[in-house]
Formats: sequence, C-alpha cells, structure tokens
Amino acid sequence: MKLAYWMYAGPAHIGTLRIASSFKNVHAIMHAPLGDDYFNVMRSMLSRERDFTPVTTSVVDRHVLARGSQEKVVDNITRKDAEEHPDLIVLTPTCTSSILQEDLQNFVERARIEAKGDVLLADVNHYRANELQAADRTLHQIVQYYIEKARKKGELPTTKTEKPSVNIIGISTLGFHNNHDSTELKKLMGDLGIEINAIIPEGASVHELKNLPKAWFNLVPYRELGLMTADYLKAEFGTPCIDITPMGVVETARCIRKIQQVINEQGANVNYEEYINEQTLYVSQAAWFSRSIDCQNLTGKKAVVFGDNTHAAALTKILSREMGIHVVWAGTYCKYDADWFREQVSEYCDEVLITDDHGAIGDAIARVEPSAIFGTQMERHVGKRLDIPCGVIAAPIHVQNFPIGYKPFLGYEGTNQITDLIYNSFTLGMEDHLLEIFGGHDTKEVITKGISAESDLSWTKDGLAELNKIPGFVRGKVKRNTEKFARDRGFKDINAEVLYAAKEAVGA
Repeated sequence: MKLAYWMYAGPAHIGTLRIASSFKNVHAIMHAPLGDDYFNVMRSMLSRERDFTPVTTSVVDRHVLARGSQEKVVDNITRKDAEEHPDLIVLTPTCTSSILQEDLQNFVERARIEAKGDVLLADVNHYRANELQAADRTLHQIVQYYIEKARKKGELPTTKTEKPSVNIIGISTLGFHNNHDSTELKKLMGDLGIEINAIIPEGASVHELKNLPKAWFNLVPYRELGLMTADYLKAEFGTPCIDITPMGVVETARCIRKIQQVINEQGANVNYEEYINEQTLYVSQAAWFSRSIDCQNLTGKKAVVFGDNTHAAALTKILSREMGIHVVWAGTYCKYDADWFREQVSEYCDEVLITDDHGAIGDAIARVEPSAIFGTQMERHVGKRLDIPCGVIAAPIHVQNFPIGYKPFLGYEGTNQITDLIYNSFTLGMEDHLLEIFGGHDTKEVITKGISAESDLSWTKDGLAELNKIPGFVRGKVKRNTEKFARDRGFKDINAEVLYAAKEAVGA
C-alpha cells in the first residue's frame, strides 16, 4: 500500500463497485470507513446518472473496532434486502476491512439465512489487485455464480441461438466512452447480421447470465475488463473469444474478419469484405483524411501516448500506422499486463514505458517535448504546464470527458471521432502563424510550470518582459531550458541577462 494523490487505477473496491452498480437491481455493501465512500459521488457526477447509486457503506467506526463488525454488516445486508428487494447483494471488502482480518465470508453466510435475494462476497485480494483487476475478477465471479446456480437447477441452455449471436463483455459504468461504444457495437453487429445475445455488465440482469452459453462467440472490446469471464465461458462451453479492439480503420477491419472466420467455422456462410470496403471508403472519414493535405501536415510530428492497455495500444497504432505521426514513446499504467502491451506497440514507437508513477510520465514528456500528448487527465494537466496540447484518450478522466453527445471510439464512427481528436490536438498551420504574430495566448506573468513542485527560481521583471517577447508556441521550451541553465549554475533570479546567456549556451 502507498499514499498517493494521483492514481491511474483506483483501489480494488472501486472496480467491484463499478461492476455491481452496472447490473440492474444489484446492490453493493461496502465495508469501509466514511472516507472510502466517494464512489457514490464519483458515479453520479461523472456518469451523470439519474438514479441513486446502489451502494451502501457499512461504516467502520470506533464502535466496530471495539466489538467487531459482524452484527452491523449482517444487519445492513438484510435491511437493504428488505428495502430494495435486489436480485443480488455484493459485499465488497476494502483495505480497511482486510487490515482488520474479518471473516466476511462468514458474514455473508449469516446474511443468506434471512435475505430473500442472493448475497455474494467479492473475492478480491485488496493488497494485490487494483481497480481494473478487481472489476475483471468480480464480473467473472458473478457470472460463474449464476451459471453454477442455473446448472444445479437444470436451467442451462444446451444449444446455441439459431442465428449468429454475440455476448459483448466489458461495458461498465465509469468506463471511458463505454455507453457510446456500446451503441456503436450494437449497430456494427446489426450491420453484420449478428444478434446481441447479451451485453454485460452494463444494464444487464443477473437472471440473464444463464443464457450466456447460447452465444456463438464473445466479443471483449477492452482488454482490462471481460477476459476472465470470456476465458471461463470458453473453458465451460467452448465459446470462442474475440479480443481484437475495433478501434481505427485497420483494427476494425481485422476484428470484423475474425468475426467472419469464427461464425463461418460454426456453420454460417458470410463474407464481410464488401461491407468493410464500403464502411472504410464512405462511412469512416479516417481513410480519406489520411490522404488529405491536412493529415500530411502531421507527418513526422512527434507525439507521446499514455493510458490503459486498450486505448494506449490502439492510439499508438492509429497515430503511426494510419496517420504517419512519429510516436516517440508509448506507455501504460497496466503493469500487470506489460508483456502484451510491449508486443502490441514496440514496432510503432521508439520507446515503451510501463509505470504508474505520474511524475515519471511527466518527466518523460518534458524530456522529449512532443508536439502533442495523448493520455489521461493527468497528462492533460502536465501538457498545460508545459504548453503542449493533449487529447484525452483513456481513464482516469474528468466530467468533460463523459460527453453527452455521441462520441464512440469503437467502430467506423469511432474512427471519425478519433481522427478529429488527433488533428485538433496539434497546433498547426495558421494557428502557429497567429501565435507568432500575437505573441501567443500566454501573456500572463505565470512562469513556474515545471513538472516538479519546486519553486526555487524567480523571474525578474526584465526577465519576464524578454520571455514574453518570444513566440508563444516555443516560449515554454525556452523557459524550461533557461531554468535548467539557471539551476545548473546556481542562479536564484532569472533576469534578461541570464535569459540571453541561456539562449547562447543551449540554443534555446
């Protein structure tokens, strides 16, 4: 455990709560102190949900510490069962309850005696799993529970659907553009003549989970969530899994061709090549844009990419392979899945970074000074401090990146949204010219924007005046080089003479 003021992936209980609150009529009980109950606020604000978040905190306080939690937790479970009548109550431990070493499974067994609905303990190691790993594990656990329950009752289906069908696994609350991607995937499957057997967990009922074996294949669009469930369904029922993320023209076509192969092997007779060609030429504007003069202006420009495995890998490929942009480095905070990420992006970038240290990422961005950044909200903050534009392509994100309008990242409409995001994230053409003419947007005397929190340098009035004469689009670079020059030589104040000396010394 460590204390951090910025985490790319939250603690394990956040992942469990994301899954529980995604299902219909499922309630979560979180055994935690009051400080851990921010999920309710986060979900209602970011997802703009109109209903109350179905999460109750069973508060760990001094009374609990004095005499134990069992009675309080069991009472909370049975009370919510009586009040809300949920199909399932999920009890999620937290780091605090793990430290107390309480037997939560015993609490669940006690509550099951009185509860009319199902009660389940989220079996996640809170010391070793983060938000993404816990979400994946919790979804798998819930699916397995209801498959086994149906099997004992003899209610499991024994045949597939008559027409080709799919389970889309991994759409969840607080997922980056998940609701838009879900709509786009449903449209894509409809165009391909494939029925939707289930979409889980978002909007699904736990009673529908027994029907998952009826699908011809499972589609897992996000590597972080759904693979454990898909592997389980493949092991139990032989259901093929397609884990190619249909993001960008090339990968969307590759995903569709894999779908064609999988369903034809099961008796279908489809050929999607004409559909791929039609969508690439006339629906997606990305292929046309890549040949336009606007995209040619991007050729060779430097960019860096950072995010979860799915989005960082996909954007790296799109930037390099489809738009001719030079990806200096690509990185991910999913350290537990680092080998897959390296395999996916190594040929499309100069360097691969695997870290969840936001400070190291900030330093890496400052080191290469790219023309644009594609990352999370943290990289957007770094970009603001370095005067480098940033397109947000992965969680964690702010409310502004939960758009009300339709902005999928998957499928052919997703290619248009991504193309716009990429192009609009660069400072180009006339904007460069106008910045130079008007001295840039940054006319305030706010200078200390380094990555570290150090404020050991001060700029004098004549130093600021000279700095503000420099065109805005290179002012940040000049400032950083000058401050480095000053620190190396022990200057505390930066006046005009120090600025001139730094320019001569480092060619700023």
